[in-house]
Amino acid sequence: MRDCSDISDDNGLVAALRASAPYVHAHRGRTFVIHLPGEAAASDRFADLIYDIALLHSLGVKIVLVFGARPQIDAAMAAADIAPNFVAGVRVTDGAALACVRQAVGSLQMSIEAHLSTSLASTPMGGARIATVSGNLVTARPVGVAGGVDHGHTGEIRRIDTASLAAHLSRGHIVLLSCIGYSPSGEIFNLVAEDVAAATATELAADKFVLLHPGNAMHARLARSAPGLSVEGARTLLDAPDSGLSVPDRARLAAAIAACQTGVERAHLVSFEADGALLRELYSRDGIGTMVAADSYDAIRTARPEDLGGVLALIEPLAAAGLLVARSREAIELDIERYIVMARDGLITACCALMPYAEEAIGELACVAVHPDYRGGHRAADLLAEVERRAQAQGLARLFVLTTKAPHWFIEHGFVASSIEALPLAKRALYNYQRNSAVLIKPLAPA
Repeated sequence: MRDCSDISDDNGLVAALRASAPYVHAHRGRTFVIHLPGEAAASDRFADLIYDIALLHSLGVKIVLVFGARPQIDAAMAAADIAPNFVAGVRVTDGAALACVRQAVGSLQMSIEAHLSTSLASTPMGGARIATVSGNLVTARPVGVAGGVDHGHTGEIRRIDTASLAAHLSRGHIVLLSCIGYSPSGEIFNLVAEDVAAATATELAADKFVLLHPGNAMHARLARSAPGLSVEGARTLLDAPDSGLSVPDRARLAAAIAACQTGVERAHLVSFEADGALLRELYSRDGIGTMVAADSYDAIRTARPEDLGGVLALIEPLAAAGLLVARSREAIELDIERYIVMARDGLITACCALMPYAEEAIGELACVAVHPDYRGGHRAADLLAEVERRAQAQGLARLFVLTTKAPHWFIEHGFVASSIEALPLAKRALYNYQRNSAVLIKPLAPA
């Protein structure tokens, strides 16, 4: 697939729209919970982020926008000459601090609503008619005394009014939630916004949970990770003593983990510093963020010698059926480090291989196999994404695959039909004309 990052010309615009079409169809009618941190509201990207959220809504996505206000609350407290007090990363909210919370949250909510109300033809909101709703949708209770400290008006979530949320979403409203919750006795509590977002995503069984974050230490750490993290991998990062994550970053990562452990399949961590971050993450094949996946024990990694039996168990039945080229145990063992496996509790559930032809800047995607008990999911697509990442890191410009039975799957994932002449010379010489495999090629974006 061609590079669609530049839409400044007509061809780029057309290509970008076509490339995004499958995601437009897939996301229409789905429920997304998006956490917008206070840092984003204080950044130069704020207006564009709100406009992009409005665009998601226009494309048929049901949106709950949960906004945080840490820096705004800090600024309000500083203006009132009140020193902030945190215990284990949680703000202690006395009466004076609560007044600052109410001021900061109310002001920020009005700012968000004002941006979503824009409909001038000269803005991205031209022609938009968006209704936002908010209210006492989060019931809270006091944290009380924790760690020997009375947390005052700091609260924790007791209940999310999912029935009202669902009703508002079904009417086409964008629902705004903040870090404020209410008790049945009429008290107001200051909550952790990330906790509100995670609980909302869980209770609504959201299709997507997106947490925006600054381009800071979290961005740097996630950039060194694979495009996807298991819950276990995310937990390892969270618990690492040298993670370098700030308190807000830790809250975001913990929220992603909590949601994935309680029913949300995947959470997306996306830096809002990148222009169009939400759109690029949700409407492109590769995205720009990091996913935390609920199926945490499906770890993708390089195959090890002890995986040989599991790889053979996947490949041999398919080779016997003529779906894959037969490979000897010795051949696989020799190339074991070129194989990539997905493992679940010690069971190899899927595998593939990347065979590079460095001189011609092309690589072969080979031996794609998924355990019979785990077919029909996302495993093959996840393996393909990992192969593409590794191929790009090796400086390869294209991938090719030879297949007799699954050309449509590969075409759906960006491959195009080609000819034997497109194969590297060494592979062309070994081409089996009796199998008459289809040759499919996928261009790769530069790493």
